[in-house]
Amino acid sequence: MVLTWKPPMEISVIWVVGFCVLLVAHGAQASSHESSRNLQETDQPYRTGYHFQPPKNWMNDPNGPMYYKGVYHLFYQYNPYGAVWGNIIWAHSVSYDLVNWVHIDHAIYPTQPSDINGCWSGSTTILPGEKPAILYTGIDTKNHQVQNLAVPKNQSDPLLREWIKSPYNPLMTPIDGIDPDLYRDPTTAWQGPDKIWRVIVGSQIDGHGRAILYRSKDFVSWTRIDSPLHSSGKTEMWECPDFFPVSTRSSNGVDTSSQDKYTKHVLKASFNHHDYYILGSYKPANDNFSVETNFMDSGMDLRYDYGKFYASKTFFDRAMNRRILWGWINESDSESDDIKKGWSGLQSIPRTILLSNTGKQLVQWPIKEIEKLRFKNLSFHDKKLKSGSVLEVPGITASQADVEVSFELPNLEDAEILDPSWTDPQLLCSQKKASVRGKLGPFGLLAFATKNLTEQTAIYFRIFRSNHNYIVLMCSDQSRSSVREELDKTTYGAFIDMDPRHENITLRSLIDHSIVESFGGEGRACITARVYPKLAIHEQAYLFAFNNGTSNVKISRLNAWSMKNAQIVSTKNRRKPQL
Repeated sequence: MVLTWKPPMEISVIWVVGFCVLLVAHGAQASSHESSRNLQETDQPYRTGYHFQPPKNWMNDPNGPMYYKGVYHLFYQYNPYGAVWGNIIWAHSVSYDLVNWVHIDHAIYPTQPSDINGCWSGSTTILPGEKPAILYTGIDTKNHQVQNLAVPKNQSDPLLREWIKSPYNPLMTPIDGIDPDLYRDPTTAWQGPDKIWRVIVGSQIDGHGRAILYRSKDFVSWTRIDSPLHSSGKTEMWECPDFFPVSTRSSNGVDTSSQDKYTKHVLKASFNHHDYYILGSYKPANDNFSVETNFMDSGMDLRYDYGKFYASKTFFDRAMNRRILWGWINESDSESDDIKKGWSGLQSIPRTILLSNTGKQLVQWPIKEIEKLRFKNLSFHDKKLKSGSVLEVPGITASQADVEVSFELPNLEDAEILDPSWTDPQLLCSQKKASVRGKLGPFGLLAFATKNLTEQTAIYFRIFRSNHNYIVLMCSDQSRSSVREELDKTTYGAFIDMDPRHENITLRSLIDHSIVESFGGEGRACITARVYPKLAIHEQAYLFAFNNGTSNVKISRLNAWSMKNAQIVSTKNRRKPQL
């Protein structure tokens, strides 16, 4: 059966029934897991309503998301036996719209000597003739990290429910100075004008992070190139690298193998618990990647997200002509809490990603499809937010919401002077939390708040002056997010590249029981936080706008919606691998 793309429909029984019919047609039974969402109302207040997560157990990196024959596929690192890391396999879920999901049979699990001790991260590539392929890291009999290939057993199956491993595995091995413990996570491959495939693998050699480059004519026999695509003496191991083009002239996405001259290339590497990226010019003739700025250069700190967000992966969505970013959001409570919950890890809301108008950074925004979950809207305009005021946003489900707000600053001359030593935004936010009064700021939102504000997660801005320029600081303060003591309540921060003289300061926050994904300055800075309120749960959670600065600000517009649950379905005969 060949599926074709249809515009996203409203969430309904139609979606679930339609996908169940497809599953039955391919030999599976399905059952709704809406009951797992209902655990929120009993003993699972932190389980999300519209973020992707499996019904139970540990999940980490997204692996090779892709679009194939009308279906979106998400593969991810998964432990089928518990809520802690270990026994890692590739789990597999499918969707028509990136919002509602069906969990189907696991795609890849240990069966060969080249992956017998684990099937770790990797990527998907669509080969000529619409042939999907997976390159992934296996842990072999010597506990060495090696790179393997798998292909679908039946390409006519749009769900790609069965995968066959190459008899030539492993295709790439850690030789010639490569540390076998620091060699993993192959990217989506790209094809040059010479029809030769390229792929990079993350590594660390001589203490330096490195993207090892390989070439292949047939996607099976790979040759290592002497020079890496890129390396850095200021970083160590690069995990989950990603390399892809972005358009300099259009808001559309670009295919990974595109030869369009109006592009820049992005190299992303995961290290130091964050996903950093750099921009540059790539010439496939000699595989030269000339960067504009390097990782960890003084004054440059380009990240996808300045909070909890790691091991991300992008893919080109041909159906909607966009590039989409997924990221793993890990927990901020303890391992014993995870075991008690029975699960650990979320995926971010899928984000579109493109080059900013300035060409100096990327911007991100939640995919449009997530808006179909909105209902019960509240909005107001031109509301003065006086110094020291707190304004409730009533009438919505504050524990599961989507809120957009735009702030107008009538008195920019009141901004305090930026000390030249204040170069670290996270440190600055940690020192100037939401409770610390300033001049222009802090102002923003209080999510997961109790009525008396005993618990609150503050997402806010402060404005500073530096010579004749204005600096916008965005913070996410978790210090009062819960009365529980044993949690990671790190405060996060980022500077936003914008001029508040010429545009309002905007914030969008996706709130979902234990996660807040915030997008400042129309997606120029993103901060994701995990929080575990003890009091501000269910109907006891409130949402407020606030201004703790000495200067008044104005809310030019605020829109807030309650969010429905996403539909989650699992196949009843889902196989459990024998490890």
